[in-house]
Amino acid sequence: MFNGKPQGEVDWSLIGQHNKLNALAAIAAARHVGITPANAIDSLSRFTSIKRRMEQRGKVRDITVYDDFAHHPTAIKLTLDGLRKQVGKARILAVLEPRSNTMRMGVHVDTLGPSLDGADQVYIYKPKGVDWQVDQAVSRRPDSGWVYEDIQQLIEVLVAEGKSGDHILIMSNGGFEGIHSRLLKALAEQG
Repeated sequence: MFNGKPQGEVDWSLIGQHNKLNALAAIAAARHVGITPANAIDSLSRFTSIKRRMEQRGKVRDITVYDDFAHHPTAIKLTLDGLRKQVGKARILAVLEPRSNTMRMGVHVDTLGPSLDGADQVYIYKPKGVDWQVDQAVSRRPDSGWVYEDIQQLIEVLVAEGKSGDHILIMSNGGFEGIHSRLLKALAEQG
């Protein structure tokens, strides 16, 4: 909308309020330099997201696996909120590797747990060198939050827990030991 008049509709696969706000800012900035809203909307409708931003890595047995670069509580909350709006009441299994320096140091210990509230179940991988009690982030979720120190064990649990219609959101700012492809392969083998 501009001056109360519809300008068009962006049709894209990106989710989340932060992406909507970014799109509106881009349209406004483009208009400011002489690009019509219609052209900006057309361009945004053809935009494909960058890697690792709610990137769908695969779908096996009607279980969708995503990769996201969420590396601090604010990003985690926004990502989960966006996915929840997209999938409605479907189950979201959030898998987190606290890999950034601030996450590894426990800087976000007080805000990490609440940032995961949008997930139905939470699985946290505790890599070596993390010197705070990672289970504090899920201690308020006794029936839906678990911590693992072994990636293979975590994959096995996800395969056992995953149900048709689930959305498994894997969040890390690193490669997470190839968990995405390993999980998709294990899901396919189990199916």
